[in-house]
Amino acid sequence: MKAAVIGLGKIGLPIAITIADAGIQVTGGDASPKVVEEVNSGRAPFPGEPGLVEGIQRSLSSGLLRATTDNAEAAKNADIIVVIVPMYVDDQGIPDYSILESVSRDIGSVLHAGQTVIYETTLPVGATRSRLAPILTEVSGLKAGHDFHVVHSPERVFSGRVFADLKRYPKIIGGLTPSCGDIAKDFYQQVLVFDDRPDLDRLNGVWDLGSVEAAEFAKLAETTYRDVNIALANEFGDFAERLNVDIHEIIDAANSQPFSHIHQPGIYVGGHCIPVYPRFYSSVDTAAKLPPLARQINDAGPERAVNRLEVELGSLQGMKIGVLGSTYRGGVKEMAFSGVFPLVEILERKGALPVVHDPMLSDAELESLGFIPFELGSTVNAIIVQADHPEYQNLGANDLGNPTVVLDGRRILDPSLFSGSTTLLTIGRG
Repeated sequence: MKAAVIGLGKIGLPIAITIADAGIQVTGGDASPKVVEEVNSGRAPFPGEPGLVEGIQRSLSSGLLRATTDNAEAAKNADIIVVIVPMYVDDQGIPDYSILESVSRDIGSVLHAGQTVIYETTLPVGATRSRLAPILTEVSGLKAGHDFHVVHSPERVFSGRVFADLKRYPKIIGGLTPSCGDIAKDFYQQVLVFDDRPDLDRLNGVWDLGSVEAAEFAKLAETTYRDVNIALANEFGDFAERLNVDIHEIIDAANSQPFSHIHQPGIYVGGHCIPVYPRFYSSVDTAAKLPPLARQINDAGPERAVNRLEVELGSLQGMKIGVLGSTYRGGVKEMAFSGVFPLVEILERKGALPVVHDPMLSDAELESLGFIPFELGSTVNAIIVQADHPEYQNLGANDLGNPTVVLDGRRILDPSLFSGSTTLLTIGRG
């Protein structure tokens, strides 16, 4: 058996390594010459993924992994073709299929009978059957589900822990036809090793949901649930602030009952998944009411944070406000839908001068994003913690230059390190 992985990003490359570790020859395709060069040279093209460098070098040494910029060349001799390229969206989460469609045409140009194409990119329900499979059919002249096989198997892992998550979570699949699903199930059972999960009602492993639509729906269901849950937590947090109580203690108490699984409030919900995939869901289930409302609540987090500063400081006109963290979450160098963008925009609209710090980005990188960098300890009127980088955990008022107000949007700061002239506010705490 031979395999191809099209898209050697933060998830695709670990998947390619996992396939190679199973003893299967795998060719990785990626549009970036730099990524291809890095992989073929045994270097990680991006930081922050434990085990990635070792995995690349191990796969190269075994002769089971190579990378190319030619997607068609990668796919032409593969029995299994895994596609996990990005699908970019606009600010409203409207998908741009152009990369995915282009890759599908590349694959279709060399597709032959018996091959299997597995889409791991998260998709709106119906996209595999109605949009992507027809491209493969049109370009190849072969019939999807008959001459070749099409499967959807959404990725369910997080950057920074991909290898661990591939073992921990069941691999969801759904075929264009039952036989398509059977082939994908056999493949993933060869490739993946699963952790023992006594908490699951079923044996951890490959779960065939019976159709591409069901597999697409499953990924959208889990991300939409999280978005709605966080929106509820954010509303609870707002109420807790008005009551002058700590929502985190309340949530801990509520979650001690086994039927309660309330998430935690925060300043913003960022990343590739949660801000986007609930919109995918709402785009096909137009009768849904909760998901669009949850999106509105979570998108309003930065506005609520700035309003809370105004309660403490009055007008922000002319004030210098430090924003700690430009990435969407701590420890990950990823800017997708980061809360820093709406925060900076709102602060500028209020007449403030926002300045941004991030331990994972250089000043030049921050400037390239349109931000004014600042150094920890320099004079600012207030600070908002936007990302929970571990480097911020032990910072106190003195480390931050003793600003008038610090708003901890991620509950990462130690209240005992704040006293005197600096007021520490925490999301969800009165």
